[in-house]
Amino acid sequence: MKRNILNKIGIALCLLVMVSCKARKQVVVVTPPPVVIPPDPVAGKTVNPIDVIKAQQLNFNTFSAKAAATLDIDGDKNDVTLNIRIARDKKIWVSVVKTVLVDFEIARALITPDSILLLNKFQGLYSKKPFSFVHTYGGKQFNYKTLESLLIGNALPEILNDKSTTLQTNNDNTTLTGNLQNVMYKLLLGSGKRVTQLNLSNPAEAQTLQVANREFTQSGNKIVPSQIDIQSAIKNKKIQVNLQYTRVDFDQQLEYPFSIPESYKPAD
Repeated sequence: MKRNILNKIGIALCLLVMVSCKARKQVVVVTPPPVVIPPDPVAGKTVNPIDVIKAQQLNFNTFSAKAAATLDIDGDKNDVTLNIRIARDKKIWVSVVKTVLVDFEIARALITPDSILLLNKFQGLYSKKPFSFVHTYGGKQFNYKTLESLLIGNALPEILNDKSTTLQTNNDNTTLTGNLQNVMYKLLLGSGKRVTQLNLSNPAEAQTLQVANREFTQSGNKIVPSQIDIQSAIKNKKIQVNLQYTRVDFDQQLEYPFSIPESYKPAD
């Protein structure tokens, strides 16, 4: 492997997005039920549709998942298994496992709103980066909450809070379009007001980010995407991630083990 594989893994993790200690059932594909907008009990008017969308976004304390993933970074493609754990608004822990006859962990990451810590366990390297490191591939509009939202299928908070957004509905489908700090967005929501597609583009910086949630699964009373496809490009840098959750769980007590062995050397 090349020496910069740690940085490549870190970029992929930050674009993903996003394992419990006990056995779980395999995910089952489901269709989110439609959401009916109720009348306002006071004013006799329909409720603001943006408020309805906000109400359908997942609320959780912790999230854990196991996923089969294909990572394609500038044409370098790898198939790996990701174990993901999230403490909402605080940290994302990811273990990257590669199978070559047997399973072995090749990398581990701990991502917070301010920093990214990475271990390359294959080469004995570590890296400490500010979260702005991900802007190399995700653009300046990409923040910690963006990553967390992508991993669980929530709409980006910045879009739902945009007062100038344009909203269109067609049966169970809803489309939000607008412009946030020179970043044009198009957000598609399907049945259940769950995100099915997100497009972000900044023509001035030659940046694009496309996310498609193609299938959904249910864990308890929560519905999350089970297949997430992400494509990002900034000028001549491209990344594609195909993520398939095989197990998901919410609000379990989780641990986020991360330490840098004394024998490890800085990656840069």
